[in-house]
Amino acid sequence: MKKVAVVTGAGHGIGKEIADRLAELGHTVHGVDLPQVDLSDSSAVTTFFNEIGLVDILVNNAGGVTGQVHKPLEQVTDADWDAIYGANIKATFHCTRAVVAGMKERKWGRIVTISSGAGRSVSLTGIQAYASSKAAQISFTRQMAYELGPHGITVNCIAPGFILSNPSSIKQWESYGEEGQQKIISGIATRRLGEPFDIANAVNFFVDEKSSWVTGQCLSVDGGHSLF
Repeated sequence: MKKVAVVTGAGHGIGKEIADRLAELGHTVHGVDLPQVDLSDSSAVTTFFNEIGLVDILVNNAGGVTGQVHKPLEQVTDADWDAIYGANIKATFHCTRAVVAGMKERKWGRIVTISSGAGRSVSLTGIQAYASSKAAQISFTRQMAYELGPHGITVNCIAPGFILSNPSSIKQWESYGEEGQQKIISGIATRRLGEPFDIANAVNFFVDEKSSWVTGQCLSVDGGHSLF
């Protein structure tokens, strides 16, 4: 049965690929990204979802480092911290809250959040708020799976490895130089970086009708990097 899906952060990279693959499956897909809607603003999120109506599938992909680079913790300002938490965990909270009432009414829903390997380990770029907000997304996934499971709603999470999906990740990759890049590749069992379609394939699994008994999971899609 075809569904109505919302994919946040759908302007490029992983989000765009997820939206495109869901559309190929026949779902009606609404992509949203900055500057269309500031997902850290609860009133803007409410307005956006009210205009769409009932949502069956939510993919919380929006987030990132908001243009920040590593600074020692004592130099991190409140604004630095809040910006990353707003982009990651507040956006995930706002969007999830906006769809659950309708999902409960229909006794069906799929929520998938794109976290990061940094949420299970450390941020390679050393951004403290990024690693901790991505870990918060994983914990939020587990709690929501527990709360929403009785209503026929599954809630899962994906922790991608290194994927060249946007200007920030490309810039990060280039900064490592040839030696650093080879070190990263050698720490991946499949010996390649990820592609956006790798994450989209995992999303398709979680939202499938046949995945109704899979919830509260965080799947590392990282070419086996988490083995090392």
